[in-house]
Amino acid sequence: MSVFDHAQQSGRGGMGRVLLIGAGVVALLVAGYVGVTMMLEKPAPQESPPPARSEPAARPAPKPAEPEKEAETLKTTPRARPRPSKAAEPAPAAPAPTGPVLVIESDVAGASVFVDRKYLGTTPLRSTEVAAGTHQLNASASGEDGLVQSIDVGATGETTVSLKFREVRLNAQIAAVHKHAFGSCAGTLTATPAGISYRTDNKKDAFTFPLLDLEAFQIDYLKKELKVKQKGGKTWNFTDKSENADKLFVFHRDVAKAREKLAAQAK
Repeated sequence: MSVFDHAQQSGRGGMGRVLLIGAGVVALLVAGYVGVTMMLEKPAPQESPPPARSEPAARPAPKPAEPEKEAETLKTTPRARPRPSKAAEPAPAAPAPTGPVLVIESDVAGASVFVDRKYLGTTPLRSTEVAAGTHQLNASASGEDGLVQSIDVGATGETTVSLKFREVRLNAQIAAVHKHAFGSCAGTLTATPAGISYRTDNKKDAFTFPLLDLEAFQIDYLKKELKVKQKGGKTWNFTDKSENADKLFVFHRDVAKAREKLAAQAK
């Protein structure tokens, strides 16, 4: 083999080694590039969803409390205090009437009242239906004597009338004759709530004492005689000069009623 051929073979061998080395480097570069590309294209790991919350188990319904335990619970449980309610604002006052106003009071509630025969109502009452001036008032109450009186109502403002059914009213008077065993004497028999009296010129027959000191007080209409006897004292028999005993009867009736009222109030 000539030197040229040996050199040519040597050159081929070196070139082959160079090519092999170059191919290896290229292969390494390609492999690195592919690896990097695969790493970049690898999908990111997905986050797992949070675990679902489990609902708390339903609590069993409470058993009804026994009566004794319930009573103890009520004893130990403080009661809520009620809140004080706000005071209601007072209503505006009604304008005062400018005309006459009749106000009627009475010591017996519910008495019926008539003015000039017109019914006004029962006591206590307040009326603007009565004109100013003088009027007649009639009033009645259960178990009491009726009242009749004249009233004067003012032109303006209130006129107040107080009815006293339970007040003892008595102002009786009669010309009487005291009968003696022998003869008689004339005088005046008078009775008021303060007492009964006989006024005469015969001072021995005159007397005055309280109504409640009457021990006997009787009327005999046919004999036309009124008997008056003081407790522990004398007895007087009266008559009058009338044709009948009507005046003596009325006097006896009025005094007897007043006496009964005084006795009831004294108990």
